[in-house]
Amino acid sequence: MANTETALKECLSSIDGATAAALVDYTSGMALGTIGGGKDFNLEVAAAGNTDVVRSKLRTMEHLGLKEEIEDILITLNSQYHLIRLLKGRGGNGLFLYLVLEAGRANLAMARHQLRRIEADLEV
Repeated sequence: MANTETALKECLSSIDGATAAALVDYTSGMALGTIGGGKDFNLEVAAAGNTDVVRSKLRTMEHLGLKEEIEDILITLNSQYHLIRLLKGRGGNGLFLYLVLEAGRANLAMARHQLRRIEADLEV
């Protein structure tokens, strides 16, 4: 089992093109841990903003009567992919992993696979 810091470090080291990662509580909008980012990319702001994305999608699914679970939310930009993975099980309710990838270096299928593996090893 990996703690938050170890899991986030693994995101950057094992996922090609990863530049930033965070574990976020979408009930409060607070980042519980971050790695990467920098002065040009504030992960605290990204965590709060993506909390709104997750809440909005969950609310929309409820209004539509969808009984599905969100696996991932993908936002594509010109030069980046933003991947949001809602955590399941072992106290993961209300949490998501947020990953920023360089579009030119990333393989989305492999990134999703690695993020699932990291999630399975994460102890929160």
